[in-house]
Amino acid sequence: MLRKNLRKKGEHYETLARQWLQTQGLSMIEHNYNCRFGEIDLIMLDENCLCFVEVKYRGSNDFGGSAYSLPVSKQRKITRSALHYIAHHRVYRNHAMRFDALLIQGDGADDASFNWIKNAFYGE
Repeated sequence: MLRKNLRKKGEHYETLARQWLQTQGLSMIEHNYNCRFGEIDLIMLDENCLCFVEVKYRGSNDFGGSAYSLPVSKQRKITRSALHYIAHHRVYRNHAMRFDALLIQGDGADDASFNWIKNAFYGE
């Protein structure tokens, strides 16, 4: 039951993130892309740049808030998953790509603040 509630909460904030990024001019390509290497929350297009976006939500700044929830091990999984995606979606092979993080903080949707970090990390 707890896992289901956490997943539902994650989906809510990923939807909020997608909508917010679309107001910033990005176009949605895919969400929750899964492969053997891991998962990518959002894959979006920013003009001719393919963006792999990790969405992180934290209700407070305790323990560093959402900014400290993207360890190197997670970055590697996202990088490998992105390369897998490009290998299987060759239409994007000539696009520039970047790895972004969208950090959402607040107690609820009404008071959520967004911190969009473009090029949050670099692939291997």
